[in-house]
Amino acid sequence: MIHPAAWFAWLAAAVLAASSTRNPLYLVVLLLIFVMVVEAARRPEVSTPLPITPERFMSFVVPAAAVFNAITTHYGDTVLFSLPKIIPFFGGAVTVEALVYGAVNGLLLSALFAAFTVLNLAVTVRDMIRFIPRAFYPVAVVISIAVTFVPTTLRQIQQIREAQAVRGHRMRTLQDWLPLFMPLLVGGMERALQLAEAMTARGFASEEGATSSDWGAQAGTVVGLLLVLAGGLLRMAWGEDLWGAAAMAAGALVIGVVIWKMGRRVTYTTYRHTPWTSQNSTVLGGVAVTLLFFLFLSDRLVRYYT
Repeated sequence: MIHPAAWFAWLAAAVLAASSTRNPLYLVVLLLIFVMVVEAARRPEVSTPLPITPERFMSFVVPAAAVFNAITTHYGDTVLFSLPKIIPFFGGAVTVEALVYGAVNGLLLSALFAAFTVLNLAVTVRDMIRFIPRAFYPVAVVISIAVTFVPTTLRQIQQIREAQAVRGHRMRTLQDWLPLFMPLLVGGMERALQLAEAMTARGFASEEGATSSDWGAQAGTVVGLLLVLAGGLLRMAWGEDLWGAAAMAAGALVIGVVIWKMGRRVTYTTYRHTPWTSQNSTVLGGVAVTLLFFLFLSDRLVRYYT
């Protein structure tokens, strides 16, 4: 079993690899790899099919992105036809170059969608929430509730439809949805009230008041954000790449230390540890090779062969 941290590293490499190129060959190869990993990452205990598969997403997004870019970006020498100038935003020449560039952007979006689909299939919601910093544990709990709310609501809709169908209810007009909507609304409110009472009884996110460490954490966060902003201004406005990068790194370090110290105040219990195996190390090795190729070697190979 692959560790969730290895999957997150794989996702980072996949996103960086897809985002660092506009070469259609690279994007098609990456998309095929991601689709194969999607098929391999399907868990046997998950019987519900994907609502949108990467293939369906690509079949819609690639043509839509190509057409949208062609009618909104009027650049290129090979003109297919021209729309009247009187049409705002869309008027102008429709070129082959704009059409192809839009299709390439659609391939990029499809590759990113397939990569995140892999993470959704391979890593459970519980494991995803575990990687949220402990300083933000209330946010992690709220996210887990929000994520589990959707399938619960879908199951309730199915149960209500089956119960109404047994009573002879048929869906013909918009008014026929009212017998489904009202029980769904009442059931959702009841679940929300029960959950709120349970969380209140357990003292969720209860605080005794601001302490000196809270004020120190807030001050450190402000200092870190100011350093990041100053570093960005040094790089973009004054061209000081070295000093700007140093300021941004220092700001990120300050924010990371603040989050780490705040997380140490939160009680954290792990009931089941996921072991780190040699398979996970192999995944990290592949991630390192991928990052090395797309960051340093891909452009050189393209220039060499062209």
